[in-house]
Amino acid sequence: MLDYSALWRCLDEIGLASWRSALEPLLRERLRDGAHGDFSKWRQAIEKLRTSTDAEHDRRRELLLSLSPWRKGPFEIGGVHIDSEWRSNLKWDRLKSAIAALEGRHVLDVGSGNGYYVLRMRDAGARTVIGIDPTLLYVMQFLASQSFSADPHAHVLPLRLEHLPADTRAFDTTFSMGVLYHQRSPIDHLRQLQATLRPGGQLVLETLFVPGDEAYACTPSERYARMRNVWFLPTIAELTTWLRRSAYRDIEVVDTSLTTTAEQRPTDWMTFESLAEALDPENPERTVEGWPAPRRVIVLAIAPKIS
Repeated sequence: MLDYSALWRCLDEIGLASWRSALEPLLRERLRDGAHGDFSKWRQAIEKLRTSTDAEHDRRRELLLSLSPWRKGPFEIGGVHIDSEWRSNLKWDRLKSAIAALEGRHVLDVGSGNGYYVLRMRDAGARTVIGIDPTLLYVMQFLASQSFSADPHAHVLPLRLEHLPADTRAFDTTFSMGVLYHQRSPIDHLRQLQATLRPGGQLVLETLFVPGDEAYACTPSERYARMRNVWFLPTIAELTTWLRRSAYRDIEVVDTSLTTTAEQRPTDWMTFESLAEALDPENPERTVEGWPAPRRVIVLAIAPKIS
């Protein structure tokens, strides 16, 4: 299902031909029948989608719904509108004018989900975009999005950051959006991201933060906004300290926003509980656990020269 030939050409162009020997066996193992209990069902849905006709709108919609939940979007696939849980276009609108121009750049998107931003980066002129995400369903959603007009310079791979060969320093821009707060060691994550960037390359980091002028971070004892795997919630001052201690330079906060139910909500394409259920019904400025409601910050930083 994955277009390996196109992927290897992209890696060759980036200067990462050496990745093939490390990644090919891992990718083939991750994308084999039996890799997930629903993998065969997802693969068959995509195969049927690719052979469907424009007259089969309802059938296409049913096939795409079988790949639910759709968290990021929206998408238009074969004439079907996918109204995802997140209106990810709103986040893209907040950051696209602030980041370095992507025209002609090689981009890595860490934690890319179903590749919504990968495709927006290509629309913005990126020469190649490699997305990685360990959730196999999201990779299958990206493959579904490519059913009728595949982009040979855009890929989403079922991998984690630590699966990539270390210290390659090849990408012009690396994105990490909605990933840092899931890391048990955020500074290690920042250093791993830095190792993907060429000297002078740009990091685009988006993460949760808590209000406060002082430099400190909170650690939820169990859950934050009903999520179990949130480890650190820094103030912006603490976040910039982490970046400085990781040797990034030219650190710039370009956006802060309060996540609202207009941006994250259940739809026909994601019918489970969403942000509204994570907020205190009597005080929506707090989560159900009593933490400040989700706020997100976008920070830009530049990778240092190699010493």
